[in-house]
Amino acid sequence: MNAAWKTGLSFGTTSGVITTLGLMVGLHAGTHSRAAVLGGILTIAIADALSDAMGIHLAEESKNSGTAREIWEATLATFAAKFVIAGTFVVPVLAVPLDRAIVISVIWGLLLLMALSFFVARVQGIPPWKVIGEHVLIALCVVAITHGVGDWLQGFLDAG
Repeated sequence: MNAAWKTGLSFGTTSGVITTLGLMVGLHAGTHSRAAVLGGILTIAIADALSDAMGIHLAEESKNSGTAREIWEATLATFAAKFVIAGTFVVPVLAVPLDRAIVISVIWGLLLLMALSFFVARVQGIPPWKVIGEHVLIALCVVAITHGVGDWLQGFLDAG
């Protein structure tokens, strides 16, 4: 796999997991609405995937070191990975009660991050547990913070 595809797939996958989980957990904590959570996932899968792909496109162009084909490969790989990964979170939200779907989604997202981190560590020749631990810690921080914001917003709206 060439560098452009690696860039796009790794960025899109990571962003797809962390952004989608953060949004899902925050929306669930703030609204407890299946429709809000599904709407959020679909927004991430479409708008944020396009935004991230454009960001990678411009970042790669600004390096002024790759061919136009490599830049477009990174762009398309970013969009595809983010779109597909975000889309996978729809399944539990449609299939099981929302509280359980959030737990399943967090576990699924962490497993995806752990797998990607493992492969990245292997390529770099460093101990996988360090990379996995770092990336899982960041994801858990996002989940905790967005849950807290959702709870705060719900309490704020209930008080008003």
